Order: sequence, then C-alpha cells, then structure tokens
Amino acid sequence: MIKVLIVEDDPMVSEMNKFYLEQVEGFRAQGWASSAAEALEQLEEQPYDLILLDIYMKDSNGLELLAEIRHRGIKIDVIVISAASDKESIREALQNGAVDYLIKPFEFPRFRAALNGYREQNKLFRSQERLNQSELDRLSRFKQERMTSQELAKGFTRQTLQTIWRAVEACGTELFSAEDISAVSGISRVSAGKYLIGLTEMGVLEMDLVYGSIGRPVQKYRIAPNGKGLITKYI
Repeated sequence: MIKVLIVEDDPMVSEMNKFYLEQVEGFRAQGWASSAAEALEQLEEQPYDLILLDIYMKDSNGLELLAEIRHRGIKIDVIVISAASDKESIREALQNGAVDYLIKPFEFPRFRAALNGYREQNKLFRSQERLNQSELDRLSRFKQERMTSQELAKGFTRQTLQTIWRAVEACGTELFSAEDISAVSGISRVSAGKYLIGLTEMGVLEMDLVYGSIGRPVQKYRIAPNGKGLITKYI
C-alpha cells in the first residue's frame, strides 16, 4: 500500500483529495498537514511514500517545502496539486523532482492517471535493483501516454467510444437519443446508452428529459459547450 501525506491548508479540498485518493487502488491517505512545518514534523515521525502538495498555503509555500525536503535528503516522491499555473512555479516544482503536476481545478480521470502512473513507477523501482533500457523506455512511454490521453471508465473501449463519437457528430446540433446513436453507429441501444451516460459524466454531453404525450420521458443528449475539446482527451 502506498502511504500518502496530503499537504493542503483547506480542509474541504484536503477531504476531496482524500476521497479521490481512496478511489484509486493501492493508495492510502496516511496523514494530513496544513502547513510546511506540520508536513516536516509528520515526515520525521513516520515514513511516507508520496506527498500530494499544494503550493499556495496561508502560512507557507509548497515550493519552499519541496526545496527543503530535497535539501534534507528526505526520500519521498511528490505530486503537486495547485492553482499555480505560471511557468516559473511549474518549472521549479519539476526541477525539484515533482513526479507530476496537476493544475486546479482538475478532473478525476487526470488525477487517477497521475496516481496510476506513479504506482507503476513505484512497483518497477521496488521490484528490482537495476533496470534495463527497455524497462525504462516502457516507463517513459507509459508517462507520455497518460499525459496525452485520459483513462476510460471500466468496460469502455477507445474504439467503441470513437464510433459513438462519430455518430454523435453526425447528429449535429440536434438532440439525439440512444436509439438515434444506435441506428447511426450499428451499436446496440443498450451499449449506446451506457456510452452516452458516460460521456455526460465526463462533461462531453448534456442530457435532457423530453416528455411526450404518452409514456415515459426519453433521455435526449446534445454536445456540451466545451464537449468537443474534452473528448480529445479520451479518443
């Protein structure tokens, strides 16, 4: 189990990060610190594998904490999660060894991809003393792939999602249903419906209930205002 210290001065954000963390296999939120001083105390009291680090905190700066951790020679990995999007902050974090950098507000699939990537790296480093070039290249390719594409929900495939999306685009600006997508794509209505619900949860689509004169309301969908940009992360 990978033990994680969350360094964040906002209790609500810290709880959200903890909740997200618990959705990813192999990680446990072992501790929480609201300042650099608290974080250093906790690192002295017990071992951690990973820090989820905010930069902007009331009483301290996360980048200064990261630099101090490196100065003290504390062996721990860090993923920065911060609203700081300026290139100086990002560069400094990476130069001080941050293994990833997430800009707030982030989407859960990106958070999950960062942790999955770290878990694979951690597993590889723990399993053997030396790495050959192919193993190192595989790790590098895995990092690149998770930076350029997002993970799909369990049971979804990229190929089917691409087919669904082509059918969605074919419907244009009109409202469409799972039956419409099924007719255009050749995929079953049930499967089409699952993908449309998934795309709605991703923020790619918007859903409305359309009531007819008789019977149950029908779920109708349209592309969200930023849907065409979001879908590129998944296909």
